[in-house]
Amino acid sequence: MTSLLAALSASPPNEATTGGRTATRLYALDGLRLLAALMVVSFHFIGFDDWSASPWGASTSRVFPTAHHAAAYGWLGVQLFFLISGFVICMSCWGRSLRQFAISRFLRLYPAYWFAVLLTSGVLLAAGRLEAVPATLSKVLSNLTMLQEPIGVGDIDPVYWTLWAEMRFYLLFAVVAALGLTYRKVLYFCGIWLLLTVLAPHAGIPLLSLFAMPDSAPYFVAGILIHLMHRFRPTLALWVLLGASWILAQGQLRNLMKPAENSVHHSLSWTICLAAITLFYAAVLTVAIKRHPPFNYRWLTAAGALTYPLYLLHEELGWEAIRQLHGHLPPWLLVTAITAVMLLAAWLVHRLVERPAVRALKRQVAPLST
Repeated sequence: MTSLLAALSASPPNEATTGGRTATRLYALDGLRLLAALMVVSFHFIGFDDWSASPWGASTSRVFPTAHHAAAYGWLGVQLFFLISGFVICMSCWGRSLRQFAISRFLRLYPAYWFAVLLTSGVLLAAGRLEAVPATLSKVLSNLTMLQEPIGVGDIDPVYWTLWAEMRFYLLFAVVAALGLTYRKVLYFCGIWLLLTVLAPHAGIPLLSLFAMPDSAPYFVAGILIHLMHRFRPTLALWVLLGASWILAQGQLRNLMKPAENSVHHSLSWTICLAAITLFYAAVLTVAIKRHPPFNYRWLTAAGALTYPLYLLHEELGWEAIRQLHGHLPPWLLVTAITAVMLLAAWLVHRLVERPAVRALKRQVAPLST
């Protein structure tokens, strides 16, 4: 503990001399984001097995006897998402006012999300998988706020649960942004948040546990710390806190594995899960601190653009497509075709919905961002 306090109180790097590294666009992070999304897609299409009636007409472990056991770990892609999110949010918030940060997050999240909610609701309603129109309308309107979980309304698509976790992270980081981001302030924020993840489960204060997010916080914090390493330089304090975040992440793994095991109907290997999250840490760290990051190709910006719409669209719409088509196509051909169609749909949403909507909304909110 003494060494940690000493590390945290050490003189911060000079922002004037170390901040220039952020000019390098880390395209490889876009590739990692798409990889995370495809992991989740594989989990839902091939690994997930917790239905009252499988859309495949049989257990996925029978339809994909080999691939099922690998895809059963695809849920870990969410942890990679959270890790990258910590990096990206810290990067995008730096040098901006709180108002600018809030507007940028709104523009980034809501246009594609609104479209996904409406499209998914329409398809499920047409397929008879939602309640009568009055109840469905109320549920859809609640989902459009992205706050359906705290107000006690179910998600139209189960993948939306991660958006509430992201929202809580934004609210916490907004507190630091309001004070003005500096190396030391962000460092202390990370240290305090990690401490709260340890204390919150024993405090008996629901609101504290709600925002401490013990299961997810280590990944958000790790992303922030890795961004500080990228923006400034790796310091002892950053390495200590990054190590602490990894230790807390591995400690929470069994809690995360339980619902995943319920979803795949068999046990998972803690060792494989730990190896995966360790690889995630190493991959993001390598991209961030190497002068010439590996796989840093400009075309990967397209991968980054596809990721969010793909994540929002794939689950319920993909399952409905499987229900309708599994009797007509071989399983591997069908899952490949559906994934390809979802990628195309994601690109169309980005080009025809996201970009025009963001441009239009920017004109409306531009006076507020100054």
